[in-house]
Amino acid sequence: MFNKYGYTAFFDDDDLPQDLSENRCLGLKSDIKKMKGFLITKLQIDLIDCNGNIVMSSDIGETKVKEYKKSYQIAIRDAFTTFQFLDYNYIANEDIIVSERNNTYASEVKQIEKLKKEVERLKAKNDKVQPISEVKEPVVSTTVKNLREEVKQVVNKTVIPEIPSASKPEILYAQPIDNGFQIVDTQPKKVMVLLNTGTPNIYIVKGKDAIVYNKEGSWVYALYTEGNLELSVINLKF
Repeated sequence: MFNKYGYTAFFDDDDLPQDLSENRCLGLKSDIKKMKGFLITKLQIDLIDCNGNIVMSSDIGETKVKEYKKSYQIAIRDAFTTFQFLDYNYIANEDIIVSERNNTYASEVKQIEKLKKEVERLKAKNDKVQPISEVKEPVVSTTVKNLREEVKQVVNKTVIPEIPSASKPEILYAQPIDNGFQIVDTQPKKVMVLLNTGTPNIYIVKGKDAIVYNKEGSWVYALYTEGNLELSVINLKF
C-alpha cells in the first residue's frame, strides 16, 4: 500500500538500495499494532526510526467484521488512509549524503592500502610474472596506476584451484551499482560488494582484504588472512 500511494517501501528480506543498506537511518520501519477492542478489530500503523522512536502513528483503523483475515485487511486499509492522503515529498539530507560518500571513500582508501602491502609481500615471494595483454587505461595518478599493475601481477601468478566434480559453487549474480557491483545469491540476498579498480575483470571486495578477478574464464575469490592468500572459485554471473 505504501508503494501504491507514492512511497518507496521494501520488505525486510528485499534487496535494498545501497544507501539504505549501508545506513538504515535513512528510512523508517512500519509496524502494525493491535489495539484492544471488544468484538471489534482495531489496528494502528506506526512509523519507527532507526533508534526505535515512533515518528508518526496512523489513526486507528477498525471494523466489526468477524472473519479474521478479512477484518485485518479492512482495518489496515482504514488505518492507512492517514498516509494515503499525506502531503509528503522526500527531501535528501545533503549532510548525510556527503558523510556517506566520505565514509565510503575512506573505506576504499584503507582497503587499497592493505591490498598494496599484501601485493608487495607476494611479489617478494615470487619473481615469476607471466606476460599480460596491453589494456588501454584512462589517465590516472601514478600511485593508482602502479597499484593496478601490481594487482595484475598477483592475478597472473595465482593458480586457479580445482573444483571437486561432486560440488558446484552456488550461482551468484552481479547487479550494477555506483563504482562497482552488488553480488547477490538466488534468494536474493546480498553476499558482497565489488568495487572497480580501473582494470577490467579485477575488483576489490568492499569491507574485506580480498579481491575478485577473472582468470582463464573462471572467477576467483582471493582472500588475505593472517598473511596467507586463500583462493576459491565462485560461480559469478554478470
